[in-house]
Amino acid sequence: MSRRARPRWHTAALVVITGGTLAAGCAAPGSDAPKAEPATGTSASTAPACGTAPVTLKAYFETGFPLPKALTTEFTKQHPNVTWNIREDQFAVITQNAPRVLADDPPDLMRLPQVSELVKDDLLKNMDGYAKAFGWDAWPASQLQQMRLAPGGKTRGEGSLYAMGLNFSMTGVFYNKKLAARIGMSAPPTTLAGLDDLLAKAKAAGVDPIAQFNGGATGGLAFPLQNLMAAYGPAAPINDWIFQKPGATIDTPSNLQAARHLEKWIKAGYFWKDVNAVDYATMMSRFIGGKGLFMFDGDWESGNLDKQMAGDAGFFLMPSAQDGGKLAAMSAPLVFGVGARAKNADCAAFFLNWVATDSKARDITVEVGGSHPMGPAGAHMPAVKPGTVTESTLAAGAKIVEDNGAMDFIANATGAIYAKSWTPNLQKMVAGQQTPEGLLTAVQGDYTSQAGGN
Repeated sequence: MSRRARPRWHTAALVVITGGTLAAGCAAPGSDAPKAEPATGTSASTAPACGTAPVTLKAYFETGFPLPKALTTEFTKQHPNVTWNIREDQFAVITQNAPRVLADDPPDLMRLPQVSELVKDDLLKNMDGYAKAFGWDAWPASQLQQMRLAPGGKTRGEGSLYAMGLNFSMTGVFYNKKLAARIGMSAPPTTLAGLDDLLAKAKAAGVDPIAQFNGGATGGLAFPLQNLMAAYGPAAPINDWIFQKPGATIDTPSNLQAARHLEKWIKAGYFWKDVNAVDYATMMSRFIGGKGLFMFDGDWESGNLDKQMAGDAGFFLMPSAQDGGKLAAMSAPLVFGVGARAKNADCAAFFLNWVATDSKARDITVEVGGSHPMGPAGAHMPAVKPGTVTESTLAAGAKIVEDNGAMDFIANATGAIYAKSWTPNLQKMVAGQQTPEGLLTAVQGDYTSQAGGN
């Protein structure tokens, strides 16, 4: 039932890009595709670089995220011999296309949903050699944990490195300050009950309580659902499930409470009536236009909202169901990998290191991405204007570290779980065709099948 957007070509730097669409298949790579030999990047004795000869880096990015292209533009300014051939697509489509694209037409740099199945099929370059050459191993270990995979390709969070992040993304709740004042909200809620009270007040006042997308192949109700999971239970079991730890399950009592709470919001009319037809771009347009008090989204929109809603947007972390309870949030790197057979792997790795260590690149990560850069502890951080959304999201990130509440995204548990399971089941819940119990049972069944009997 997925509705696929046509992949969009972009002209980057001086490259003129023409024609073609991405392979649409979500099956495993065909038997006619040559199997890539395991690659471990460069040796520690060799410093990878892009050289001085002309290089065109082929990239596959996610639609709607300005940060990667802002970084590629600056990179070409500093390294004019490097130009970019960029394709974009929706995240759910990327998750389906990743195996085929990496096997048949491997980009040098690609936005990744998660790495497990791709590593098993030898489609991603092992980045351990680059980590040694660039000194990534000296960074805080938690930055790279979610992109590691143990031998055998089963358990995430340990073992070799197979990807790198452009930044640390984090989700929470954005709000419209003008609409908040209209219903008497003087401060963000500190408990889930307090949030429920504000939602009810908004509905009664004729204000759209929640701006959210849930259309096509991307089930955006996964954002409030996982926030509710964090409100009702600890983050660790959710991470265990995402990392495919043996015996892990999403069908737990606390997650059932969360799913029931989401259903209550749906039945109360807190989401738009056409939410199942709303894509991400439409959600953003409506929220910026004043059609929604709250929006469950990520800090990658902080810079955008600081421009589009200057002074009128705020941000808070999802409150706990318990007064004084610890907070948790989806907080993960914006993951990119290098194809095992990528033509310009060293240059792509050099770019990833540049993103984390170059002062201008780190400025862009904060100002455009609204989130904390990757990189060594104590690295350059730009000054942030007081009172901005970006200031709020960066402070919230520090709180999540303090509470040890970082979670990966439940959409990243397997390569197909988002498009094939979470999305259709959440859309059915909105339509009254799925129950909270049925949602978790169905997703866990799909997960067990996709994860190879975990």
